[in-house]
Amino acid sequence: MLFKQFAAKMMATCLRYARDSHQAEDFLQMGFIRVFECIHQYKAEGSFEGWMRRVFSSIAIRELSKIKMQFVEIGQNEIEFTEPSGALQKMSEGEIIKLISTLPDGYRIVFNLYAIEGYSHDEIAEMLSIKASTSRSQLVKARKMLQEKIINQQKAVAV
Repeated sequence: MLFKQFAAKMMATCLRYARDSHQAEDFLQMGFIRVFECIHQYKAEGSFEGWMRRVFSSIAIRELSKIKMQFVEIGQNEIEFTEPSGALQKMSEGEIIKLISTLPDGYRIVFNLYAIEGYSHDEIAEMLSIKASTSRSQLVKARKMLQEKIINQQKAVAV
């Protein structure tokens, strides 16, 4: 019952971190195994779904950390992310997730943790064993790259 109720939502979480659907399926399987092993640790503080999402995010991060990820610091210069004239509103959730999945590992993980999961840069830095400034720079670069991908996709649709 637990799998039936949460599999689709947890798969969406896994897809945001994974490079492809096969990797996401692996994360999903490992995540449910971990949930079943650790369900006794859920303390009924906050939503059960939120607790599960954190388990699945942690699994994905742990597995991705086994792969050499590149985190590049660009300093404190912030690049402004502006949405190109409502283009994001014209895209489906699946299209957005697909674009996120094309980001390099470091960008994708930081973007997911910050923009979607709501972690602070200090928390992300601790989770990934990087500096908070590196987390910020990865987010800036991820947003810039996503913006370019959205613009390019909109140009392709317009043609």
